[in-house]
Amino acid sequence: MSPASSAASTRRRIPKVPFWAQILLGLVLGALLGWAARSGDIGWLQTTLDKIGGIFVQLLMVVVAPLVFFAILVSITNLRNVSNAARLATRTLLWFMITSLIAVVIGLAIGLLTHPGSGTGLTAADGAEPKKHGSWLDFLTGIVPTDVITPFTQLNVLQIVFMAAVLGVAVLRIGEKAKPVLDLSHSVLELLQKALWWVIRLAPLGSLGLVGKAISKYGWDLIGKYATFTADIYVGCAIILFGVYPLLLATVAKVSPLRFFRGAWPAIQLAFVSRSSVGTMPLTQKVTERLGVPKEYASFAVPFGSTTKMDGCASIYPAIAAIFVAQVFGVDLAVRDYVLIAFVSVIGSAATAGLTGATVMLTLTLSTLGLPMAGVGLLLAIDPIVDMMRTATNVAGQSVVPILVSAREGILDRAAYETADGSKLDDAEEPEAAVLAAA
Repeated sequence: MSPASSAASTRRRIPKVPFWAQILLGLVLGALLGWAARSGDIGWLQTTLDKIGGIFVQLLMVVVAPLVFFAILVSITNLRNVSNAARLATRTLLWFMITSLIAVVIGLAIGLLTHPGSGTGLTAADGAEPKKHGSWLDFLTGIVPTDVITPFTQLNVLQIVFMAAVLGVAVLRIGEKAKPVLDLSHSVLELLQKALWWVIRLAPLGSLGLVGKAISKYGWDLIGKYATFTADIYVGCAIILFGVYPLLLATVAKVSPLRFFRGAWPAIQLAFVSRSSVGTMPLTQKVTERLGVPKEYASFAVPFGSTTKMDGCASIYPAIAAIFVAQVFGVDLAVRDYVLIAFVSVIGSAATAGLTGATVMLTLTLSTLGLPMAGVGLLLAIDPIVDMMRTATNVAGQSVVPILVSAREGILDRAAYETADGSKLDDAEEPEAAVLAAA
């Protein structure tokens, strides 16, 4: 037997660790190393965890701007290949709004029942007003860029989405003459997705660094003051993730919720670790297609959802956070205020733009209610911990809605859905990933 054949045979005998298990292992090791670094005050280990996590996030973020631009542009042009495109787009947006409304109502109910801001010991002096505020005027005027370069250098995703949408519509209107631009856009998008897939394969290592950094920096002391608030966010997101979404899948799409989680779990896990819907977008689209959503429709719905569909960051979080801030500052909220919170969450979710954190959405909510902006500063310290669950919820919703719409429109491949398995993402279409997984 030749050395090459022997090596190939050895690789086949080595059991391959599924991608989800690799990420889970990274989470566990990160938590243990973070605890060791904090309890033993091991400076070099804290620095190492910080650098590992930071480099992983940097690698994700470096392709965010061009990825969003070309993904939105291509997704809009892909609608021409889908029958009833206008109807699909309208129903997608409608389901985005319906699920956002459900999420914000759940967030308000949890906040009113648990009183997250009472008894924390926090005062106005503990908060600091953020440098940037979110207001409706800023939101509306901020959509249109002043030039074509700044949105990319400053990573203003909302403006990038606007430019991509305008160009995508223009390409559709021009038709055949714009084919070279469209072909180039497809090629660049494939290159970006390939590069980002390589970064995604580093998610187990990235999860180790990010979780380890969070625990070594904050430990469990910080969670003490924010125990109720943190629990509220996790419980609220869990109700959406494991209650509302499965119920909609079972009743509206009439498919198995358990199969959904088997197929979509790699994207949900990566979202939890990376805290970026946009960074997870290629994997979200891949699992959504594996779950039977037509590629032409998924390539529109998922990129669109990655920048606008935020049940965790734009619904659960601002609802509970607004109640928290109001209670810390001793402000009584009326029924009108709760209605405003729901309105802001449903209409203004695009302000979150798929990046880590939801500060812009929170400032938009607080400014609408007239609550002190210093309340944002109270929540910045705990933000990395709650953002993991928020983003996982966001990404799950970005996959659920296309499945609901596809099922209702009769275009869902139910056979593909029933055989979807997230672990198979390690094999198909990504030979590099298979080599890495077997190494």
